[in-house]
Amino acid sequence: MDFIINAILKLGKVDRRWIFLVIAIVVLIPLLYPLALPIRPTATSQQVYDAVETLPKGSKVLLSCEYSPSTKPEIHPMVVSFLRHCFKNKHKIYITCLWPDGQFMAEEALAEVAEKEFDLIYGEDYVLLGFRPGNEAVVKGIVSDLRKLYTIDSRGTKVTEIPMMEGINRFEDFDFLFSASAGYPGTIEWVQYAVDPTDVPMSTGTTSIQVNEVMPYVQAGQVQGILAGMPGAAEYENLIDHPGIGTSGMDAQSVAHLVIVLFIILGNLGYFIERNKEKKNRGY
Repeated sequence: MDFIINAILKLGKVDRRWIFLVIAIVVLIPLLYPLALPIRPTATSQQVYDAVETLPKGSKVLLSCEYSPSTKPEIHPMVVSFLRHCFKNKHKIYITCLWPDGQFMAEEALAEVAEKEFDLIYGEDYVLLGFRPGNEAVVKGIVSDLRKLYTIDSRGTKVTEIPMMEGINRFEDFDFLFSASAGYPGTIEWVQYAVDPTDVPMSTGTTSIQVNEVMPYVQAGQVQGILAGMPGAAEYENLIDHPGIGTSGMDAQSVAHLVIVLFIILGNLGYFIERNKEKKNRGY
């Protein structure tokens, strides 16, 4: 018993740099070697999966990328998993970007999934239309006349020369929309200016901090499910049976939280033990 008490007291006085080192190690290990901790999908993540799964094969799906490197850890795993799910079900993917950085994020996701995993053909299976400035004006433009807004794609190819663009003139020509959103412009603008006026179904994935803003639209049935931050990304990876960085990130986060709580408990125990010793020495 004395050994345990002495050990707790020593931990209470340990240099904080050692604590930082321990946290770094427990975060790094699950990222390199996933622990495969159990993940139970929430109802909203399941709803996103079901919405994509029930689309007829060959559906025309619009993916909008509205995030940057700063929110990549939360949003990018969703985009990668969404692409895997859609390509597996033989859907055609059209990508637009309301954020300038979104185009680079989309290119990275396509290189990982479309080119390496599925060996798909650009212009026949997927197309990256790219970024256009204007925020919600871009959404309105896609709704009214997409070809007026996008005369060329991100590679400089004329839209009229891309096979899969045949019959795509406005938003209503798509069967489904997925908004990968980290803020404005993003999911809310798509709901207000595109989905509500046309009744084209949509789902979304957002950062954890944005969930409360978007959830009312999910509850109202305007948005079919939401992937909420990194937990949502991990849940979606679990649903499509393809663990990735989202799952590893949740493993690292869970273990780090556990270690932090353990340090807090030990620190408080050390404090109370030390205080009791001082009281006894003073004769209290």
